[in-house]
Amino acid sequence: MVRFGTDGWRDVIAENFTFENVRRASQAYASHIRAHHPEGAPVVVGYDTRFMARNFAQACAEVLSANGLTVHLSGQYLPTPALSYAVKRFGAVGGVMITASHNPPQYCGFKLKGSHGGSATPQMVQEVENHLGTVPAVFDAGRHPIHTFDIQRAYFDHLMQVLDLGLLKHRPLRFFHDSMGGAGCGWIRDFLQHAGLDHIDFQEVHPEPNPMFYGVCPEPIPQNLQPLCEVMQQEKGLTFAAVTDGDADRIGAVVAGGHFFNSHQIFAVLLKHLHDRGSRGRVIKTVSVSALLDVLCEKLDLEVTTTPIGFKYITEEMLKGDVLIGGEESGGLGMPDHLPERDGILNALLLLEAVAHSGKSLPALFAELEAFTGIHHAYDRLDLHLPTQEAALEAVARLLQNPSFLGRSVLHVESRDGTKWHLEGHAWLMVRSSGTEPVLRVYCEAPTSTEVQDLLQSARALMQS
Repeated sequence: MVRFGTDGWRDVIAENFTFENVRRASQAYASHIRAHHPEGAPVVVGYDTRFMARNFAQACAEVLSANGLTVHLSGQYLPTPALSYAVKRFGAVGGVMITASHNPPQYCGFKLKGSHGGSATPQMVQEVENHLGTVPAVFDAGRHPIHTFDIQRAYFDHLMQVLDLGLLKHRPLRFFHDSMGGAGCGWIRDFLQHAGLDHIDFQEVHPEPNPMFYGVCPEPIPQNLQPLCEVMQQEKGLTFAAVTDGDADRIGAVVAGGHFFNSHQIFAVLLKHLHDRGSRGRVIKTVSVSALLDVLCEKLDLEVTTTPIGFKYITEEMLKGDVLIGGEESGGLGMPDHLPERDGILNALLLLEAVAHSGKSLPALFAELEAFTGIHHAYDRLDLHLPTQEAALEAVARLLQNPSFLGRSVLHVESRDGTKWHLEGHAWLMVRSSGTEPVLRVYCEAPTSTEVQDLLQSARALMQS
């Protein structure tokens, strides 16, 4: 079975993620393209550092080429945002990125990109799904031309136009990057050299590609970052470490002292930094993003649009225009002035720029935003592995019977994507099935970490009773 979730198709290698199914998905994408574009239309294919990703990308490229498309295949692993930039650079009608993003090492995946240089829109994904299995995959290895490309230098030149390099050149900075063994390996290091920022004291943690991601899931959340937190415990001052996920489109951070700086905090700091730089436009956020963002936008006189979870919905809004920034709880943030796409590499450098501009640490910048909005933020997520979909539905049904959680009354219940309980006292609890794994995700925001943990454990007890 090939099923597309919130961001493409992902599955376990050698079980459902097989060469046969990759070719089926590639044929469906080729049929979609040929329904809208003539023979010879250009398409781009890339891959991350996962096991066999290069081989799966080759198989995809062979099918696309056999369908009469002009195929550009990356000569090396690359971040997803660099692949999306290549789509724009080559004037391609779309692209495929072989990656399972933040999923465990045994997974691989198939992300679709539109001609706009970002996630395929829901309509595009639906059209590709409609073509699945309608015709057998056409391929003939070695018989059709496949062009190799290297986009790194052009991508770096583009980043230099987006960033304020003057801010980065006039303050001594110490900066870490942990790619988790994924596709971001070496890319920030190489950019700093390319941009003439050699004065920055840069340290790379896990500097080599690793298809097993050094023994963790390549998702930048606290439980996967213990070695980095230990390194950062020795640091002081403005120093921070940016963390990118398996394909480097998402970001997390660890600050001096070894404390995790979450995606909601990153979103808020980047939003305020871009606003201070003079940028304006709508702010797009998924339903699972902190309520602090809504209050911050109100105070900055910025319109907010809330979408279901999945960056494809944010991309859809970006393509309508007048967007400053869009982001999601999982660390995916994008600026359409760059690309209508998440970019962990750019976001890491923008965080560095915000620190250089203000002369303040990331925690200090966020504390100012808490004071400005009057919202105190703590957040965490709990992942529950339930045996069946029926068990997950029953668990959520039990939660819906509760008029309050730990004494906090339910103000209202939202069903935009999953189920979200808005609670009194600036808190909320949300439950949603993962679109990429057999997992029920429980999200929570409250004024203190203790309250967040208490609410999460209360929800767990109710769902497993």
